[in-house]
Amino acid sequence: MDIFWEKVAKYHPLSEESRQAWGKIITRRTYKRHETLVAEGQVPRVVAFVEQGLFSQYYTAPNGDIVIKRFFPETYLAASVSALLVHGPSQFTIRALEKTTVLEYNFDEFKKLTTLYKDMAALYIRYLELHWVLEKEPQEISLRYDTAKSRYVAFLEQFPALEHRLKQHEIASYLGITPTQLSRIRAEL
Repeated sequence: MDIFWEKVAKYHPLSEESRQAWGKIITRRTYKRHETLVAEGQVPRVVAFVEQGLFSQYYTAPNGDIVIKRFFPETYLAASVSALLVHGPSQFTIRALEKTTVLEYNFDEFKKLTTLYKDMAALYIRYLELHWVLEKEPQEISLRYDTAKSRYVAFLEQFPALEHRLKQHEIASYLGITPTQLSRIRAEL
């Protein structure tokens, strides 16, 4: 669990009391390959910190295409955050692409802890600021205006260890291109 505490401390330092309270609601779980953390239409309850393995978050387009929104490799927190916040059905499926071991906690119990511990509230606010504003806005702009080649290069920079763990169609789906287009881009580089 040390890697978890190191990761969350990057958002905001926690007191020992806060760590103990949070630690009481955390459980370790292993997902088999293709097992879902949350399915599209399901009301999610948990957040999962990836210790080992890999999740993808995707939705199914009306034509049946799988559109990958993001990947959650080691040290990432995986969740359908919007659905957790509104206690509603997820628009996405989060599925293990490999055997994946996580530290999991109930989101509502965590939110209660943020009302009891100021340092946990500060950590939560910083997490949302970084991942839902500062990180998300450039990605949205990139998807609309950058070339496929520049999005692929950015993917390689953000996830240098993932390319060999993913299938070509998974990377292409994440980039919003076809596997054939991805092959051409790879050939150019």
